[in-house]
Amino acid sequence: MSRTRLGIAILTMGNRPAELQALLASVAGQTWPAARIVVVGNGCALPELPPGVDGVESEENLGVSGGRNVAIEHLRACGDVDVVVDLDDDGLLVDSGVFARLASMYEADERLGIVSFRIADEHGRTQRRHVPRLRSKNPMRGGRVTTFLGGGHALSMRMLDRIGGWPDAFFFTHEETDLAWRALDDGWRVVYEPSLLLQHPWTSPARHAVYYRMTARNRVWLAKRHLPAPLVPVYLGVWTALTLVRTRSWSGLRAWAGGFAEGVRASGGARRPMRWATVARMTRLGRPPVI
Repeated sequence: MSRTRLGIAILTMGNRPAELQALLASVAGQTWPAARIVVVGNGCALPELPPGVDGVESEENLGVSGGRNVAIEHLRACGDVDVVVDLDDDGLLVDSGVFARLASMYEADERLGIVSFRIADEHGRTQRRHVPRLRSKNPMRGGRVTTFLGGGHALSMRMLDRIGGWPDAFFFTHEETDLAWRALDDGWRVVYEPSLLLQHPWTSPARHAVYYRMTARNRVWLAKRHLPAPLVPVYLGVWTALTLVRTRSWSGLRAWAGGFAEGVRASGGARRPMRWATVARMTRLGRPPVI
């Protein structure tokens, strides 16, 4: 492609109007203009949006996965987007050159599927959970990885056309891992690029009431959907042990156990286990799909 056309997708539940307007202003201030910008109201009415910004309202909250799929379908229907850029509605692009650097990355690598931004708060601090590597606390170490950050990232539309979109049933938590595993198994590269910064408040995922239940349920679904059969009990056993060690809340553990049982009983989507060659590639990249 001679000029990468970026489509910006932002979900909102209507509870961060000031942050949303600030984010849209930072998108408009990029030196590489976006071809399309869409804001999805996830179960809410949208505020007045700036000229040139499309608004799509969903009557119900479809979760992160479902809402982002609405955005992808809107951008796909427009027919002029090569790369989808998802941004959290309380994020901010503090550097005007983010889109230009991102476009150059995709133009240089036709097998680049996913680019993960660096996420840091207003003091420049990055939470450990926002470093997409094992055994590394350094947020400035870029390169190929096996997962990416939901708050700020880019997705090749050609890749999405091949592997499909977000897993609707997940609602939220681990939807990024599901998408990354499918991308890796189809031969696409997933890259973490720390020069692409999204400023984002310091938060805890456990602030959501359903966090523990959905975390457990969706981990089971990940294993059932994508892992070769011998790795399913290994993956789930490792994460069960880690959860028991890390979780200090009895109510959280009860919710986690309920979510695990729900994941076993219910289907999170069709099973398409990854190739052993993909397992080997992920292992070489420093994160075998058992943790």
